[in-house]
Amino acid sequence: MKYEELAKDIIDKVGGKDNVKSVVHCITRLRFKLKDESKAQTEELKNMNEIVTVMKSAGQYQVVIGNHVPDVYKAVVEVGGFAHKEEVDQEEEQDTNLFNRMIDIISSIFTPVLGVLAATGMIKGFNALFLALGWLEEGQGTYQLLDIIGDSLFYYFPIFLGYTAIKKFGGSPFIGIAIGASLVYPTLNTILAADPLYVLFAGTVFESPVQFTFLGIPIIIMGAGYASSVIPIILATLFASKVERWLRTFIPDVVKMFLIPFFTLLIVVPLTFIVIGPIATWASQILGQGTLFVYNLSPVIAGLVIGGLWQVIVIFGLHWGLIPIAINNLTTTGADPVLAMMFATTFAQIGAVLAVWIKTNNDNLKTLSIPAFISGIFGVTEPAIYGVTLPLKKPFIISCIAAGIGGGLIGFVGGQGYRIGGLGIFQIPSFIGTSGLDLAFWGAILSAPLAFVLAFVLTYIFGGINKANSPVMQEGATSSEAPVDPLTEKSTSSVENKGEVIASPFTGKIVPLVEIEDEAFSTGALGKGIAILPTEGKLHAPASGTVSALFPSNHAIGITTDNGAELLIHVGMDTVQLQGKFFTSHVKQGDRVEKGQLLTEFDIAKIQDAGYSLATPVVVTNPTNYNLMTTEEKEVKQGDSLITLIN
Repeated sequence: MKYEELAKDIIDKVGGKDNVKSVVHCITRLRFKLKDESKAQTEELKNMNEIVTVMKSAGQYQVVIGNHVPDVYKAVVEVGGFAHKEEVDQEEEQDTNLFNRMIDIISSIFTPVLGVLAATGMIKGFNALFLALGWLEEGQGTYQLLDIIGDSLFYYFPIFLGYTAIKKFGGSPFIGIAIGASLVYPTLNTILAADPLYVLFAGTVFESPVQFTFLGIPIIIMGAGYASSVIPIILATLFASKVERWLRTFIPDVVKMFLIPFFTLLIVVPLTFIVIGPIATWASQILGQGTLFVYNLSPVIAGLVIGGLWQVIVIFGLHWGLIPIAINNLTTTGADPVLAMMFATTFAQIGAVLAVWIKTNNDNLKTLSIPAFISGIFGVTEPAIYGVTLPLKKPFIISCIAAGIGGGLIGFVGGQGYRIGGLGIFQIPSFIGTSGLDLAFWGAILSAPLAFVLAFVLTYIFGGINKANSPVMQEGATSSEAPVDPLTEKSTSSVENKGEVIASPFTGKIVPLVEIEDEAFSTGALGKGIAILPTEGKLHAPASGTVSALFPSNHAIGITTDNGAELLIHVGMDTVQLQGKFFTSHVKQGDRVEKGQLLTEFDIAKIQDAGYSLATPVVVTNPTNYNLMTTEEKEVKQGDSLITLIN
């Protein structure tokens, strides 16, 4: 591990592992909460070569590292055995929106198992394909073993989700596993096969047979039990995590190891079977029927909407809210149209990427397009979206339109997925149902080349590829077309050594960097530059380049310009404490940005009302490469010359 020794030294000098309550990081520094700050060896830390400085602010002990702080943070967490708290802090403090919190919970629960879920689904899909083609028969051992592998995760899904869900809710993982295992206990199949003792709610939509009781209380197990179910185990582990925390408040430490699991399981498992399970199952059935009802109103419109918006949904992380619905549909009805209608999306993306690759005169874009195209074939479209189509805008819009048309075709032929499988070409077997290779299957498959060709042709003709990517000459930049001396093989351009001009990212008053209250900036430890007191809450790109760093709270952004200057813009002092409140980012790390492009919006009044200074350093973090001159103006407008870099 690259920073292991540095991590050990830092932990030792902040007073050791036992002195650390928690540690998070922002864009340049580690932020410790220490039990006793007097134990920290501040001067020794400051004197370390790898550390810029040490500061104490807002109850935090801040060790300033620089732009590579995420890597150092990972090493500190691993060496110290600390929890990865930055994600928890964001969840608990930054995001108070209920919908966003739900998306975060769902993604945290399902992300760890999605790889294996896709793999087992692909195995089932290929097994179904081999059966449909006559290569295998149901009674053959090969078919049966492949079926066992394919069903292994989905049949015992509550056990896997029991582990991931209770971890998300802060409980003990093995308690979650035990609850999940109880829901798929093998004897339940025998119990469900017996005649019911009686029926509850007979004649209603909630009609439920009762096969056995617990202390005289009826146990309702709907359908074929809880194998493959999603909602019951998530709710059960949520309840279990709360019971576990409650028990910890009064059970003596000497017996906590076994009494907490003992009472948690005795309380939660019966309540899951008596209350949580039935209610969750009814909710699952209503949810499944509801999505199918909407789909049946107009499959074509549903396909157009889901297919066309799927890439946008993924960008904002909202697809995590649809994946559980798809799994629930498979559990309750045996088929799912939701994920089926996004099948053409990946092929629309690579169609647009291929057009860009063929037509662009930008060598960097050509280089990016090749791996983006290859990975897109297999359903991994992030390189295509973030590296090629989205920065160009028009190709991304065109790919959405083509994907929507493909989704509409899938809806028209009634295409549905019969298992969770892979993406891209690996999703094909998931369309094979009990009817084999029917019209719905072939219609769904046809949507892929249709979306691909549409996206390719429209992007090639209307994508504005070279216009969008023509190099923008900054003052002092060297054109690739500059004349070259045939003897020295050096450019003869008169602007070659002028460096570049960094524009003001917003309108405001100039503040000398030495007057900034943050020592890491005022001493120049983090770089050379100037500060601005903004009068408007919009931060624009000061130069064309790439977003090299963006902290989740959106208060600071790093940009590497096309000419190699590394910029850091830190909005306000100690505003990381706001945990993203009052900040809205319009870019992501790795995005290509153009000079003047709106990057971030922030609410000046609310930030000031919260007690934070808005003095914003704009610094060059690799100043040794340049001679640097800052503006002599007292006030600047967005786009005015702020810093001049001379090689």
